Order: sequence, then C-alpha cells, then structure tokens
Amino acid sequence: MKIAVLISGGVDSAVVVHKLKEEGHDLTLFYIRIGMDNGEGDCSAEEDIEMCTSIAHKYGLPFNVVSLHEEYWENVMEYALRTVKQGLTPNPDMMCNKMIKFGYFEQRWGKEFDLTATGHYATTDFVDGKKYLATAVDPVKDQTDFLAQISYEQLSHLIFPIGSLPKSEVRRIAVDSKMPNAYRKDSQGICFLGKINYNDFIRRHLGERKGNIIELETGKKIGEHKGFWFHTIGQRKGLGLSGGPWYVVKKNVEDNTIYVSNGYDTEKQYGKQLHIDEMHFISGNPWEGITDPVDIMFKNRHTPEFFKAKFVPLGGSEYLIESEKKVQGIAPGQFAVIYDATGHLCYGSGVITGRKIK
Repeated sequence: MKIAVLISGGVDSAVVVHKLKEEGHDLTLFYIRIGMDNGEGDCSAEEDIEMCTSIAHKYGLPFNVVSLHEEYWENVMEYALRTVKQGLTPNPDMMCNKMIKFGYFEQRWGKEFDLTATGHYATTDFVDGKKYLATAVDPVKDQTDFLAQISYEQLSHLIFPIGSLPKSEVRRIAVDSKMPNAYRKDSQGICFLGKINYNDFIRRHLGERKGNIIELETGKKIGEHKGFWFHTIGQRKGLGLSGGPWYVVKKNVEDNTIYVSNGYDTEKQYGKQLHIDEMHFISGNPWEGITDPVDIMFKNRHTPEFFKAKFVPLGGSEYLIESEKKVQGIAPGQFAVIYDATGHLCYGSGVITGRKIK
C-alpha cells in the first residue's frame, strides 16, 4: 500500500515509519515546514529536518520537506489571535490538525497516496461499516481531543499506527531498532510553534496593556496584569500574587480586568454545566432524531481524565453537557470533546460558550 507518512523528527513518527516498513508498505516521508511568524526560519526545524533525513536514509525512503507557512499563519494563528482578542481560549492544535496537517497537506500531497499515517496517539474503529475516531491504548498520551475537529473525509484517509501501543513500548521499539532519535525528548508547545514561547508570541502580536486584577468576592484590587489576553479561565500560575493559590475565574474584555478567587478548592472555579455550540460530529450524529439526554464521557482540556455526563440536545448545533462531577476551569472558546459512554469512540467536539442555560 502507498502511504504518506507525516514525520516530525520525534520518536513517535519515527516508530510509525519502522512499523509500516516492517509491514511491507511503500512509504514516502513528509515534513511540513512552518517558519516563524516574522518570516524567518526556525532553528529547531533544521534539527528536526536533519533527524528526519537520518530516518529516511536508515530505511531507504524518499523524503520531502513541504512548506505550508502562509497557510498556517493565515489560518491557524489568525484564528488563535482572533479568539484571544475576544477574551476566549483558543485551541490551535485542533485547528492545525483540521486545516494544515489533514487539510492543505491532504489536498496537495496526501491525496496521491492510499493513506496518510501520523504519530498521533489515537486509533480508529468500525461501527456498522462506518469509521470512527477512537482513543489510544495509553490514556496519558491519548490525543483524540486534538483530532476532534477533523472531517469524516479526512479520517477516512488516516491511520495511526502507534495508537495501539503504550508510550513505553514506542520508546523500546525506537531503542531496539537503533533510531537516531530514540532518546530525544517529546516536543512541547503548540503544534508547529515548537520552541516559540506562547506568551512571547501573543506579546509580539497584541502587545501589553496594564489592567487590574480584582478579587471576585470582595471587589478589591489586589494586583495588576499586562493584558487579559495572557490569561485563561482556570489559570493558577503566572499571576504574580502572594497568599495564593489564586485562580482566574472571569475576564472583562471591555475594561481589561481579570477576576480571581483564592483557595485550592474555591467553588468559583468549578461548574457542572457546559453549554456548547457549533457541535461537529466527525462520523455523523450517532443520536440523530433523539431529543432525550444521552450518556456520554467528555473532556474540556487535554488530560487523561474523562468526565461522565448527560448530553442534552437544545436544537441545531447547540447542546448542554451536564457533568456528574464538578469541572474545573470551564473556558469559553475552548472545545468540549464528546465520547461515547465508555470513553472509547470520539464522536467530535463543540465550542464552549460560557452561556448559562438553567
């Protein structure tokens, strides 16, 4: 089978190459290049490309570096900056997967192959002949939440060869097969931003503007910040306040004020209801025509923990999630990712609005 493999220079995608090569597939490797937001090259990308070249050479495979620089900055980062300016919390990783890795890449290069493989920790499953996104064996590494905005067409063309392996096994394979990057650390950061500091990126584009930090319960000013866009709902670190912990519980975009609440377990940072809109079902709505609440699992941030909940249709693309347990840091603009009642199938995701329904 002819397979395009997206590789990053990291150990996960290298093991994907190893596994697929062992299975006898015809592979072509691709590295998607994104420069810095000022148009300059990214030195970490040079390291990555060198590593990818070594892996291609080790297995005797063709390797291409393709650029989607303009598409990335015009789409993914424009979305991130627009969302942050509105006082919301974006998820650039989800948009990057949807628009860049499985959007522009597929349209220009991936479509020439039978399948596209990536090093994401996810699996797929078939129910009644339809392909579904499903969780990885390793719950700590599971990345279905970053894939929950892709389309069915995109999913149909994807495979995730390491989703059925725990991370420890992936590392073992890399060591045993003498991968040049077997001991390389996992990359952190936002999708292709890599080593760019997120706050530095926001500062460069949105600048700084002093505002007040107000204690929600008393209305008392207890500090200052450099712009609401540097802070997210549920944030605990980086506020520069003594006598903590302090949590960001609310933001006022109009007057550039952030509100905080004190304590490790302050009720203000928790909620049981999440109103979501723009619900996107990857493989179609499994509850089409059902108006009663259904049992689901969901996540509202990248974490191994699932929450049990009732999923209540409100009409159109609007739904209400009623969680069994209190959820920390419900951030408008973020995505709630919806799973079946066992936490196996990932059905899709919707945008948290922050609106109160009841």
